[in-house]
Amino acid sequence: MDATVQLLEHEATGWKAGTYDDIRRTLRAPLVNSVWRVAMAHEPELFRHAWYQLAPVFTTRRFAAFSVAYRDAVLSGVDAAELDPSGLDISPAELTELRGQLATFDVVAPRLAVAFETCDRLLNGGRVATDPATGRAATAPYPEPLDADRGRPVTLAGMDESAERAPEPVAAVRDYHDLGPMLPSIHRCLAQWPDAFDALWARLEPTFTASGYDDATDDAAALLDTFVRGLPTAPALTPAELDAAGFEADAAVALADHFADFNANAGGVLPTLHAYAATVGAAGERTALQFP
Repeated sequence: MDATVQLLEHEATGWKAGTYDDIRRTLRAPLVNSVWRVAMAHEPELFRHAWYQLAPVFTTRRFAAFSVAYRDAVLSGVDAAELDPSGLDISPAELTELRGQLATFDVVAPRLAVAFETCDRLLNGGRVATDPATGRAATAPYPEPLDADRGRPVTLAGMDESAERAPEPVAAVRDYHDLGPMLPSIHRCLAQWPDAFDALWARLEPTFTASGYDDATDDAAALLDTFVRGLPTAPALTPAELDAAGFEADAAVALADHFADFNANAGGVLPTLHAYAATVGAAGERTALQFP
């Protein structure tokens, strides 16, 4: 799938708009990330099927506890002190908007980590739920107040526009994450405030290259592995299950490659969403729930 071809949120109509509504409701964030927009543009019927197989994964207390533990693991390797707002060179109103949008990314990061890993494993012949979790949290409902209405709708600069507005930090993150032509949404968001983006990167780049941060993200990856191996049931997304549901093999392969591509960069990009949010005081709960 060409990741530059996407069905944008304002362009979605009918059941596609309804699916986007459900993504926002289920993930508790006013954002439909590019992973979903690309899949909807290329294989809409298959993506709809895949989404409604995946969505129940995010509705349990165990997932809620994982999302808190994942954030906590990442931020254990990040200097918790907030950046002085005066160093961002933006107005108070812009800072409020930036914090709100980064809070949204902070909410979706653990959700995207689970989505990428679960779909990548199942679509490419792997397994989840190999060690089903015991205990009530595995099927108890998600606690309603957690991450509720915490972020703001996200706006993005265009990919080319981002490089023009914030050339130095965009080049730096491309090099650090070894990115291709696709620039992740977090960086396109930050490019709307070039001076703030530059200050945030200058503050966090030494952290991202430190061994303590590597250890922290390794811990987060281990939590992710534990979570997907402990699902009470596995979404029906294996190649055989998609074939039985009547989907063409080529479409299934395209979706499998799509999630494999996103998952390949997830371990590097997704944890930084928590770091950016924490640096402006927009990170959410950390140790409020115990991950079983």
